[in-house]
Amino acid sequence: MGKKYSTRNFEIEWANDIDIAACETFRNYFKQDIVCGDINKILSGKHNLGLFEKQLPKKIDIVLGGFPCQDFSHAGKRKGFGSKRGNLYQSMAEVVRKTQPLIFMAENVKGLLTMNNGDAIKTIVNDFEKLGYHVVYKLLLAADYGVPQMRERVIIIGTKKTKLPPFKHPDPLLKKESWITLGQALGDLEKVELGKVPNHFWSKAKKNKGQGNGLVAANKPGPTMRSEHHGNIEYHWNGKRRLSAREAARIQSFPDDFIFYPSTSAAYKQIGNAVPPVLGWHMASSIERFLDKNLK
Repeated sequence: MGKKYSTRNFEIEWANDIDIAACETFRNYFKQDIVCGDINKILSGKHNLGLFEKQLPKKIDIVLGGFPCQDFSHAGKRKGFGSKRGNLYQSMAEVVRKTQPLIFMAENVKGLLTMNNGDAIKTIVNDFEKLGYHVVYKLLLAADYGVPQMRERVIIIGTKKTKLPPFKHPDPLLKKESWITLGQALGDLEKVELGKVPNHFWSKAKKNKGQGNGLVAANKPGPTMRSEHHGNIEYHWNGKRRLSAREAARIQSFPDDFIFYPSTSAAYKQIGNAVPPVLGWHMASSIERFLDKNLK
């Protein structure tokens, strides 16, 4: 959208993802390494670190995590704690226990709030509180923060009780009438030929009765970009084709120089799994202000 988001005062010390394609994308864009593997094996010492891979630091200021959300999603099977993935929040809790950060931030889907009649979020909050943290959470709508997408996500913030007060989430920045529409975000790509810009390739999956077979509207923000669409990403408002991976990335607020590897299907998955960068930037800004205010 032509807006410059200045760099916040943070440095990435250590990163991990289990998805090989996501790791390739991370290395290419951020020009630094990432430990690619199962966090459970990494924490237990069963992961053989590569030549450039670092051990988890013993001390860190901030821990960020997006433990798998599909099992808590309204769009998924809602297995929640009954699945192996649904319990991976415990791995994030273990990282927090080991590194004792000043603050941690976790992201998850709206469905987490109603899973197990609300007991899932209570369990997660309780487990993090036991580690010595004030824990607060709030449901945020990405469109309220300058992202052209109706994506709702639960943002959980923990602050170390001995050093910080509870965190307050940033207030919405935009009202409904000011939301960015898909026409504004994608209009210039509508007639751009296949492959003329990075990741501008689209799924050729035939229309069916499943999710993602409707047309997006040019005069509204887009629907939530999903990671497990299996080719069924929504159709462009012109009805002639599905949205390209680059258009999906725009809907998530990725800049055009952020290139996803190694394929279109891998790009769709990574984009759907991501936190919208602009929303992440606003959270980072809020956290930076909070730390500057409360740390001597």
